[in-house]
Amino acid sequence: MADVLGSDDVATALARLAGWSGDTDGIERSVTAPSFLDGIRLVAEVAHVAEQADHHPDIDIRWRTVTFRLSTHSAGGVTDKDITLARQINDLIG
Repeated sequence: MADVLGSDDVATALARLAGWSGDTDGIERSVTAPSFLDGIRLVAEVAHVAEQADHHPDIDIRWRTVTFRLSTHSAGGVTDKDITLARQINDLIG
């Protein structure tokens, strides 16, 4: 099982993750895509990366706005897995 990060570790990681906010319980980022279909394409790309990592975000789609929420449920909070996936999501967003 992955270790839950402390508040200082999460704050340090968030300072290096553009667009992300949160605390030791979970982190999130919302993105407004140019169109609904662009948002859906982004979700599909994130789903592919998440499946490869066997670590899946909660995803909320509201027209062009897509919100990603990350927390390692089995650990009870944010772990390195979440920070890694957040970086990968940022890479896909560009």
